[in-house]
Amino acid sequence: MTKNIFAALLLAAVLISAFDTWGPKLTESYSDQVTVLMYHHVHDTDQSSSTVSSTLFRDQLSFLQSKGYRFISLSEFEKFYEGAPVPDKAVLVTFDDGYRSFYDYAYPVLKELDIPAVNFIITADLDDPTAPMIPTLSREQIREMLSYRKDMFDFQCHSDNLHYKKDNLAALTGRLDGETEEQYNERIQSDSQACVQKLNELYGGSRTVNAYAYPFGIFSKTAQQWISEAGIRYAFTIVNEMATRASHPLEIPRINAGNPKIKPELLDKQIMLRIERVTHLPK
Repeated sequence: MTKNIFAALLLAAVLISAFDTWGPKLTESYSDQVTVLMYHHVHDTDQSSSTVSSTLFRDQLSFLQSKGYRFISLSEFEKFYEGAPVPDKAVLVTFDDGYRSFYDYAYPVLKELDIPAVNFIITADLDDPTAPMIPTLSREQIREMLSYRKDMFDFQCHSDNLHYKKDNLAALTGRLDGETEEQYNERIQSDSQACVQKLNELYGGSRTVNAYAYPFGIFSKTAQQWISEAGIRYAFTIVNEMATRASHPLEIPRINAGNPKIKPELLDKQIMLRIERVTHLPK
């Protein structure tokens, strides 16, 4: 009996070895596409499903660096959409909501690892950054980070004042309080223009704001029309896929990395699985 068990285990080991050698493997690299990571809140005492500690944040990014991922800036990402090449295993780091924790916890890690990032700002909060339940970035902090190094840190639109829902309708896409179509269009147009204008003032002419992250990831064709008229060329969703040039520039997918349960190895695996989906799409 013992000999039979040993023989069966030996055969299984041989078969597993053969499968590893000849069977399908997860892709370990990719080209001509970008992993866009999404974060919200990096903090060492706050806890939520969208909050990661500075230690986990550093561990995630440094692990990806060790696996050969190459981090790019928003400007490089935009050039990719215009046809320019990007490094193999390219990654863009994004944040939503413009929390002050970006300055306190994420910014030091990003500088330490020399990784660019973009934060999508709710610009109405700039007038009183301490008013929201979670404090937000001040104009002075944003200007400081913009001056660190050209194209290293970007601050783009997350609406001026549309990051809320009313009666389960997203303010960006829903007609609120019985609005007419004309009133809705005017509200979205005005908000988009205000967001772009406030951030352009912070850039001081060194760059034109042209990117947007939809509040709650919710969008519509009508909303896209109005943010486009305000100067937005690239808009980011929460669709959990890789970004390729086949992705509509106003519907760019992102992979969520900002959950405390996403350890570095899991993040790497999630990216690899999504590369497989793109690789195996019918041509």
